[in-house]
Amino acid sequence: MQKSTDSKKIRILLADDHMAIRMGLMTAIGDAPDMEVVADVEDGAEAVEVYRKQRPDVTVLDLRMHGMGGVDTIRALRNECGTVKILVYSNYAKGEEVYQAIKAGASGFVVKEMALEKLLDAIRAVHAGEQYIPQQIATRIGERLLAQLSPREMEVLKLVAKGLSNKEIAAQLGLVVGTVKIHIANIFSKLGVSDRTQALVVSVKRGIIEID
Repeated sequence: MQKSTDSKKIRILLADDHMAIRMGLMTAIGDAPDMEVVADVEDGAEAVEVYRKQRPDVTVLDLRMHGMGGVDTIRALRNECGTVKILVYSNYAKGEEVYQAIKAGASGFVVKEMALEKLLDAIRAVHAGEQYIPQQIATRIGERLLAQLSPREMEVLKLVAKGLSNKEIAAQLGLVVGTVKIHIANIFSKLGVSDRTQALVVSVKRGIIEID
C-alpha cells in the first residue's frame, strides 16, 4: 500500500504479518495529524526492500514475523542505513527478546496490550531521536540493560575481563591511560562496584559480557 507523502508529517513504515493489526494501526495513525503510513508490509525481507524505496522516518515492526524475524530485520536495516529509527510493536516482551531488539538497534519497544496512544507517543519520541522504553518494559529487560554502558566502555570492560592493565588497554584502543581510567571509573559507577573483580562478577551475572 502506498500513500501520498507530506514532508511535515512523520512518515511511517509498518511491518507485521497480521493484516488486521496493520489495518488497525493505519486507522489509528491516520487519525493523528502529525503522521502517516507510507507503506505496510507483512515480513522482514519486504520491510528492508520497501525501506530502500521509501526511506520512512520511523519503521514500526513486530518481533515475530514469518520469514525474516524482527531482530534480524532490525540488524539488516541498521547495516544498510545506520540512522534508521525503529520501534518494536509486539505481543511478546520477554526480557531476552526486548534486550536483543534494543541491542540490534531498536530505539523503542511498545507492547500491543498498551493503549494505541502509547504507540503514537513512542513514534513521536523515536522520531525525535529519543529512546522509548516504558517502565513496565524496562523491568522485563532485567539487569542486562541497567548498566547502559557506552560502546567504548563495553570495549574497555571486555579488555578488563581479559586481564589487561590500564596501560595495555590504552595501547590496544589507542587511548591515553588517563582516558582509560575515566572509562573504568564510569563503568564502576554504572555497575555500582568499587573494583575490577566486582565489575566482572556483576557484568557476567547481568549478562553484559561473557567470559570464556
